[in-house]
Amino acid sequence: MSLGSRRLVHVLAAMGIAALILIAPATAFAETRPTLYWGTSGASVRLAQWKLSQWGYYRGAVDGVFGTRTSLAVRGFQRKNGLAADGVVGRATWRALGFGFTAPAPSVTARAYVMPSRAASVDLLARVIAAESRGEPYRGQVAVGAVILNRVAASGFPHSVSAVVFQPHALESVSNGLIWRRSPDSVAYSAARDAVNGFDPSYGSLFFWNPYKPVSGWIWTRRVVVQIGRHLFAR
Repeated sequence: MSLGSRRLVHVLAAMGIAALILIAPATAFAETRPTLYWGTSGASVRLAQWKLSQWGYYRGAVDGVFGTRTSLAVRGFQRKNGLAADGVVGRATWRALGFGFTAPAPSVTARAYVMPSRAASVDLLARVIAAESRGEPYRGQVAVGAVILNRVAASGFPHSVSAVVFQPHALESVSNGLIWRRSPDSVAYSAARDAVNGFDPSYGSLFFWNPYKPVSGWIWTRRVVVQIGRHLFAR
């Protein structure tokens, strides 16, 4: 199977419409609460939504889907409570919500998780493109989306679009919150769809950066594949 075919298989798997995952029978041991971020779903998301709703930060449906409205509520709660407003429900945010980071073992033997839809993944990719490469040539915007998808398919990175985007310190626009302040336009959405459909102007790159800005010296150890606009793309 070619590299492009493998990437497509991984991307399609990561962006599947729905999947049923059976959880092992309950044990007597407590478990660590999962880290929640844009694109995750399930009972833990419903728990966070419910608490945020009780305290007036969240006014949407308690549906167990971590989307834009939930992320805005989480960041509002984090700012109010002196936490890093990154929109991620990790150890500190769980504790601030009053639940602690260690949860009792579940009493059910199985439950279903719904994976993020293709539309949700395209929306998140468009946000990344708008935040990271607005004003760049169209090919460069597609290439930014392609880098995210290349990481989904590569070993050493998380295997879903949302997990790659919200991997700690992976993207500057997530760390500084620009991804939520800048709304994607029609060009960003078009670039996201082209990337999802397999257009990869980065030629399989896993990294991109603006060499005209201060960057870590480590990034220059990567092999540069192509420059598009003001971004370098590398493996």
